[in-house]
Amino acid sequence: MRRKEKEIMEKSEIEAVIKKSLVCRLGLSDNNTPYIVPLCFGYKDNTLYVHGSLKGRKIDMIQKNQNVCFEFDIDTQIVEDENACKWAMKYRSVIGFGKALFLKEPDEKQKALEIIMDQYSDRSFKFPEKSINGTAVIKIEIESMTGKQSEG
Repeated sequence: MRRKEKEIMEKSEIEAVIKKSLVCRLGLSDNNTPYIVPLCFGYKDNTLYVHGSLKGRKIDMIQKNQNVCFEFDIDTQIVEDENACKWAMKYRSVIGFGKALFLKEPDEKQKALEIIMDQYSDRSFKFPEKSINGTAVIKIEIESMTGKQSEG
């Protein structure tokens, strides 16, 4: 990281950014063409989980290239100044890299969907078999991630 003074060093602080986030932006690539998609997600034990339709661009791209990048940001706020060149942004963010794998077993998919719901709710849910079978559930094994913060 170029600006070391902005780096979030503690893994617990990086995980706090993830926990507070509402959206995971997933970066994919196919034939040197980048694609970013915002997703609901879950995080547990250094692993991300996302879900979606069984068909579509995201699915096609992951089948061709498992390498992904992800991004989270929270606490964003514009810092104004009389001088336009001194405007800034407050934020905390996380960027990481990993490998995306499709979960196939219904019990694995159920657990991953529970982890996704844990991101947004304290309630527990049971997913109908039809819903589990009709949903693509993707596990992202995180290889690295860094955090960054700015006070503006």
